[in-house]
Amino acid sequence: MAVSAISTLRLAFILAAIFACQAVLAGADLEVRVVSSRVDDVSGSDALVRLSPPAKGKWSARLNGRDVTSSFRGVDGTNYRVALLTDLRAGKNVLEVKVGEGTGSKLEIQTHPLQGPVFSGPQQQPFFCQTAANGLGEALDVNCNAKTVVQYYYKSTRAAAEDWAKTYDKAVQMFGHLIPRDLPAGFKVYDTGNPPVDVARIVLSDGRTVPYIVRREIGVIDRAIYDIRFLHAPGTPLPTPWSRRNSSWNGKLLYAFGGGCGPGYRQGTLDFSANAASNEPILARGYAVATSTFNVFGNDCNHVLSAEAVSMVKEHFIKTFGEPMHTIGWGESGGGMEQYLIADNYPGLLDGIIPVLSFPDATTWLQSPNECFLLSRAVGQSTQSWTEAQKTAVSGYATWRTCSIDSGGGFEVDPRHCDSVIPMKDTYDPVARPKGARCDVYDNAINIYGRDSDTGVALRPLDNVGVQYGLVAFNEGKITAEQFVELNERIGGFDLNGNAVSARTRANPEGVRRAYQAGLVLNGGLGLRDTPVIDWRWYGDDLADGHDSRRSFVTRARLMAATGSAANQVILIDYRASTIDLTLRQTFDANPDTSLPARREPELVETMSRWLDDIAADRSPGTKAEKVARNKPEDLADGCWTAAGEEISGDSAYGEGGGCHKLYPQYGSPRIAAGGPATDDILKCELKPIDAADYTHPLTDTQMARLRAVFPSGVCDYKRPGVGQQSPKGVWQRF
Repeated sequence: MAVSAISTLRLAFILAAIFACQAVLAGADLEVRVVSSRVDDVSGSDALVRLSPPAKGKWSARLNGRDVTSSFRGVDGTNYRVALLTDLRAGKNVLEVKVGEGTGSKLEIQTHPLQGPVFSGPQQQPFFCQTAANGLGEALDVNCNAKTVVQYYYKSTRAAAEDWAKTYDKAVQMFGHLIPRDLPAGFKVYDTGNPPVDVARIVLSDGRTVPYIVRREIGVIDRAIYDIRFLHAPGTPLPTPWSRRNSSWNGKLLYAFGGGCGPGYRQGTLDFSANAASNEPILARGYAVATSTFNVFGNDCNHVLSAEAVSMVKEHFIKTFGEPMHTIGWGESGGGMEQYLIADNYPGLLDGIIPVLSFPDATTWLQSPNECFLLSRAVGQSTQSWTEAQKTAVSGYATWRTCSIDSGGGFEVDPRHCDSVIPMKDTYDPVARPKGARCDVYDNAINIYGRDSDTGVALRPLDNVGVQYGLVAFNEGKITAEQFVELNERIGGFDLNGNAVSARTRANPEGVRRAYQAGLVLNGGLGLRDTPVIDWRWYGDDLADGHDSRRSFVTRARLMAATGSAANQVILIDYRASTIDLTLRQTFDANPDTSLPARREPELVETMSRWLDDIAADRSPGTKAEKVARNKPEDLADGCWTAAGEEISGDSAYGEGGGCHKLYPQYGSPRIAAGGPATDDILKCELKPIDAADYTHPLTDTQMARLRAVFPSGVCDYKRPGVGQQSPKGVWQRF
């Protein structure tokens, strides 16, 4: 059973904390706000501050005793005055604003190093730079800083796809640094010293026609490589915090997240999330697109670090180009995890999210590949004969192939599974290098989980004590009693070094508690409840695709458990290919211009933008969650598309008997197939005595005795919350 909705008292505390941290100083008809970041999370030595001057009376501003009144300038189309306050001291700064001869008010601004950390905790060591691999040349220092590079590329009126391959090496020589090799077909590098004559033009949503030229800025923030792009013609004014006049930027920001879930200890490389080909349709509509290597979960599977990177990259963007009207998250797989976790735990960074092929979080999802590994091993060692259908039943998936391909035992629990960038001499080995970098998912986030004082490793929440694998299959008569008993006898677990062992895995209770308190297990009742969500995926459950559609509905179940509503979440499922349409799937994969992301992304981003615009314009009474629900576009509802492109839509599309439910059925996971709840959020279950009444098929006395030997302390009682299961401590936690 999932944790119930957050208590009124806790919710009041959380909301109070959110409002208290909005970087606002108000009084005497005056409001001052740090707009580039939260007031206590400023990075570097400057901050963008916005002031609403009083209708009457003279006002003045002093920063650390220095008069900065003249730094505030008017903003086009508003009554605001904005200043980029520079030369901030490391740590605490005081901004004092007075109206007339009044006593004035003070705002404390807390700064942090541009290389971090801000709130993610002590930085990981060792740490390896990859500036050269990202086109920035060799790193300048141990924090992997490098010279910021600005590049331009454009859509040509006559370029053929092969032109780029022929001119790439010459372009590298011309500019002296790496440039995007992944330009879409028909694009070329723009030489600002010798402007080309074949620049295409594009019509923006406001009707203006502008040159189709993209500005790309790459640099280092928080030890990670950031990437910012938007339409801009060299020689014309860039947008600023004071004016976007004549800018091709539409004032909206898409923040891209990359997939995977990998160990850190390195800077990482930008993946498809920064790929010009995948984001070209969004850039063409005037959006800015930003990302960072720490926003690629395959580089570092740590949502707190990812949130910190978003905060710092957005801060740089706002200081340089101005505050976006709203920021939309986009990304698939691990990039979907990041969006959900950041929206819930660090509200305000993302105004709306579009998780693609999503999972709720890494912590609970990782149970599945690890359990698939153990199931594959147990079935392989079995004395019983297992059919494909029986193996599928105990896996919970649509097909056993999903479980056999999705078997873990790698990075998830094995500390020796480091990226090849990390020299072997720096990696962990229990004998040769016991102090080396441990590259499992838990040690990767040791700031959050905490360190075991005896072993020095992370307090791991992984547990399968009491889990009756195949329970649902046995009760439904899909496997025999002997298969059920032997499966649980042989399942085993993992030791601290990721080795499969005969004993089941026991979680550290403190690690479990911290996983819940820190929001590593998506709760849904914090910032997510107020965040518009379009959860989109293509259906691959029957293709051994580990991105099973059940995960979207797991998130919905958690929203319902935490808030009583999922009105802020829309689930859309697209036709991808079925087991008899592999040729079509290969065609999609081989031709990204016709792939589903390329075809659907602009439509979904524009829909989310309309949703956010309507929320912002809603001045009627109501909570943020109520405004999110009532401003959902009329043409947006749960739905799916058939292979022929026909749309099935409606609030009951995924209900029992609904068209989408029939067309794209959801299955489960090994833990759900063991009787776990739809919320799939129990790390360590509470136990109860074995009871023969829980089984719908008979077991012999000998089989019951064997089960009691497997489960001497009892079996999982999924009618109760898990051990240590609780709501997170709050939002914007620091480590």
